[in-house]
Amino acid sequence: MKFSLNRELLLKPLLLVSGAVERKSTLPILGNVLIEVSEQSLTLTATDLELEMVAYADIDNAEANGKLTIPARKLLDICKSLPDGALISFESTDDTVTISSGRSKYSLSTLPATDFPNIEEWKGDVEFKLSKAQLLRLIESTHFSMANQDVRYYLNGMSIETEANEIRSVATDGHRLAICKISNDELQLPNRQVIVPRKGILEIIRLLDPVDEEVQVFLGSNHIRIIDTEFSFTSKLVDGRFPDYRRVLPRNGDKILNADKDQLKQVLSRASILSNEKFKGVRLNFADSELKITANNPEQEQAEEILEVNFPYEDVEIGFNVNYVLDVLNAIKEQGVKFTLADANSSVVIEGQDSNEALYVVMPMRL
Repeated sequence: MKFSLNRELLLKPLLLVSGAVERKSTLPILGNVLIEVSEQSLTLTATDLELEMVAYADIDNAEANGKLTIPARKLLDICKSLPDGALISFESTDDTVTISSGRSKYSLSTLPATDFPNIEEWKGDVEFKLSKAQLLRLIESTHFSMANQDVRYYLNGMSIETEANEIRSVATDGHRLAICKISNDELQLPNRQVIVPRKGILEIIRLLDPVDEEVQVFLGSNHIRIIDTEFSFTSKLVDGRFPDYRRVLPRNGDKILNADKDQLKQVLSRASILSNEKFKGVRLNFADSELKITANNPEQEQAEEILEVNFPYEDVEIGFNVNYVLDVLNAIKEQGVKFTLADANSSVVIEGQDSNEALYVVMPMRL
């Protein structure tokens, strides 16, 4: 098998698939990328048995069709270190491949392409199209609320739900909840809920750009697949039941505070400097014309910040993990934010002032 192509044409798909390469596997072939040549097209595939990434490139000249697997990390490092515009040639013999460019030559060991695992063929029973920007917004608005290595394994991922003309993403770690929804009148989808694992969600964020190009999304019984002109991404789903989050949505909030997002972010960030490093607790005192934010730590140091607000209700004092509130403020795109609260022991609902696209629930902390 012999072919050549420009460095840039190889580097882009190689970077796309590199996220699925298994770093510390007992199976050596999972550290390799499968390269398949068919006439003038090149297909690169990488998998860790949970995720599979496929990307495509055009090649200048191929002398014969064929497949081989090459150590992914070494190939990527070689490509990155070659100069811009370099022409890279590949020639394989038995269990080695020679990569040459100008006067540089590298010989790498290969493993049989027949041993490369591939995720079985399946058909999605729910499919829809979304722009990359919409899909990215759906996931970025909620991903920070996913649990990380929780024994309740179904929380270490994101619930993607379809219902009629709506697609929702939901994530929770038991202390906070994030929900984002996108409506599209052209869609007519069945009721479906799948849990995409944390690694798959982070990989989708890495792959997508906030542009208007459409991607196809397929949901199956065990997999989710996203197909673009440049790549195909497949992830296994988490086998489990996502909690019924609708039951924990606070319904008794009768006090509303509107605030400027950037101002609030600044005072919370400053107060957090002197909060307990382990628990990150801050107190929010809501009063008639001001919001007082205080934090202290075991060294008896204290921070106090005061914001002028309009809060025509009885005073309320609530403790929060400051990082949870800052995560929400970073995810909200609007300038104005709305807090809906009931009392010191109830969760607070945070959302953008004007849009009802995303909603966040943060549980209080005892301080």
